Parts: sequence; structure tokens; C-alpha cells
Amino acid sequence: MSRYRFEQIASNSREKKKPSAEDRFTYLGLEHLDSGSLKVTRFGSDAAPIGEKLVMRKGDVLFGKRRAYQRKVAIAPFDGIFSAHGMVLRPREEIIDKDFFPLFISSDYFLDAAIKISVGSLSPTINWRDLKDLEFELPNLETQRKLANVLWAINDTIEAYKRLISATDELVKSQFIEWFGNPYENPKRFPLKRISDYTTVVTGATPSRNKADYYGGTIPWVKTGEIEVGKIDTTEENITELALQETNCKLLPMNTVMIAMYGQGKTRGKSGILCIEAATNQACAAILPCEQLDPIFLHQFFVNEYDRLRKMGRGAQQANLNLSMIKNYPIMGVPLNAQKQFAAFVRQSDKSKFELEQALAELSATYKRIISEQLG
Repeated sequence: MSRYRFEQIASNSREKKKPSAEDRFTYLGLEHLDSGSLKVTRFGSDAAPIGEKLVMRKGDVLFGKRRAYQRKVAIAPFDGIFSAHGMVLRPREEIIDKDFFPLFISSDYFLDAAIKISVGSLSPTINWRDLKDLEFELPNLETQRKLANVLWAINDTIEAYKRLISATDELVKSQFIEWFGNPYENPKRFPLKRISDYTTVVTGATPSRNKADYYGGTIPWVKTGEIEVGKIDTTEENITELALQETNCKLLPMNTVMIAMYGQGKTRGKSGILCIEAATNQACAAILPCEQLDPIFLHQFFVNEYDRLRKMGRGAQQANLNLSMIKNYPIMGVPLNAQKQFAAFVRQSDKSKFELEQALAELSATYKRIISEQLG
């Protein structure tokens, strides 16, 4: 193993351009990069991006330097432009194998070290002047090539499992439409009601961090980012019973359907089902369990309404949802027996999805173990 400064391992391309109208088709922002995946699956902008952007070439490694804790690393799929909140990195092939390079940049070994030098509180950012001097140990080029072959084979299998999981989700969405029709068009002419006609919709309150005894208790605390997983079984920061009492936070029961009203990226508008009792804050809308709405049916209803929900948001700087919007949201009055039948189909699909997720987790653990053994 030899030790190198990062500037000996990679170059940081600073070539920039002011986007034209045509550049919107080949634009990649940080919102297009998925944590934990080197593959880009979406891109482009409705209009020419504002401000100078980085020029990227097919095969470049794109690294999100802003909020690097999100661990966004991807391989540029084509020539185009990339967010100025990122870095366009290229391997120095006399030191690092070009196929191993993206695997190294996406590794915990590299990212953990890079995140530690982030500066700023609201949107911590990594500066090249600090990153270039970080030192890393690398095996020789022959070992890197062998390691890259093994890791890419595992990575390809991981991506295949992810596609299968995504296909399962899409099947459930399409089956919802087949059973009940598009919620917006309501072709089967179900009676329309508001969410609040069926059930109670609430939010919580955020306890002050100024009092240390508010935190560190035994009550799970749901944040908007956790709602993206669909089924919510939080392990996030806890609050005490005292915090619940003094801030009017509500302990929500299992099977509460939750919607993220605020949130960066894809978070806003996501829905999930609470698998435990937990508290939340004003960033989440919580639809309490009731006899007229099966929680699985309700969750899938909001999954299909995700795009419409996001377009409803209001706000000067960010289009957030609010409690009134959720309470007054129209929903089809589907008979409860039909809801239950659909929920049974979803549970069966979830069982298949769980098995895929277990296999994916095992593969991911193997991947991390191999790279950790070689890099530390």
C-alpha cells in the first residue's frame, strides 16, 4: 500500500460554461444523483439552468461537494453540464485505475474523510484546497484492477436487484390505477370526499433544543427524510415524555399515514405508514387510523398522487405543503371491502419486495466488506 495526496490521485476539472437553451437537455444537478448509486437515471431541466455550470465529459466522476453527507457520487453518462455545487473528478491513471476510481470515490473510506473537512453549518461544503491535501492509501495498480473486476460484478448485481424492487413498486402503482382508476380523473365515478371527512389530520411540534432534557428519551422521532422509505420504523433522535407534554407533541399510533410537507429534493409529498408509535413535528402531516380508510390503500393513494401534491405547494422560496391542503385533499370513496382486497395484494407484493431487499442488503454488505478490507 502506498500513500498519496488526493491531488496525486485525481484532478478537479474547473471548466465552466454559461448554459444555453440546448444545455437543459444534458444538465445534471445534485437532485439527479442518488445516494449509494453510481448510475444516473434522470437528468435535464425544464429551462436553461441559471448561472455558470461545470462542463462534464462522459465517464467523469461527479461528486456532490455540497451536503457531502448525502454521499452523492455518479459517473457522467454523457457530455453535458453539472451543478456548480459539485466537483468533476478525473483519475490520474498512473496512480489509480480508471475503473477502480469511481468505486474509490464512492467508498466510505474516501467519503468519511471528505465529509470531515466540510465547512459551513446550513449547507456544509467541501473545498478543493482542503480536499487536495487529504492523504489516502491505495494498493498497486494490478490489485486495483482485480478489485475493480470483483466490485463491478457485485455492483451490477446490486443494480439489478434495485431494478426489480423498483419494478415491484411500479406494479403496485399500476394495479392501483387498474383497480380504482386515476384518482384525479376518477373514471369509475366513486363519490369524492375530503380526507378530513374520513379522519383526523394533525402535526406535531418541535421541542426546543435549548433544554438538554428534551432529547435522549425513549420516544422515536420521525423526520421528513424517513418518510421516503414507505414503511416508517424510525431510529432517529428521540425526545422525552417531558417534551411531549410541554410542546403539545402528539404520540402517533401505528398505521398512521404520514406525508412530508417540507423537505429537500424528492422528500416533499412522500407518504409512508408508521410501523411504531412515534412523535413528529410540523414538517409532517399525520393522518390517524380510522375505520373508513385502510392505511395501505391510503398510502398507495398518496403514492399515485405524489406529482400532484408537489405542484400544490406554496411558499416564497420553497413550495411547501400545509395542513389545510392535506385536510381538504379530495379522495375517492372506495368501498372498504375493495380497499382491503387491494391491501392484501400490496402485502403479498411487499413480501416479495422484502426478500429482494434482504438479498440486496447482503450483497451491499459484501461489497462494503471487500472494499473496506482493501482500503480501510
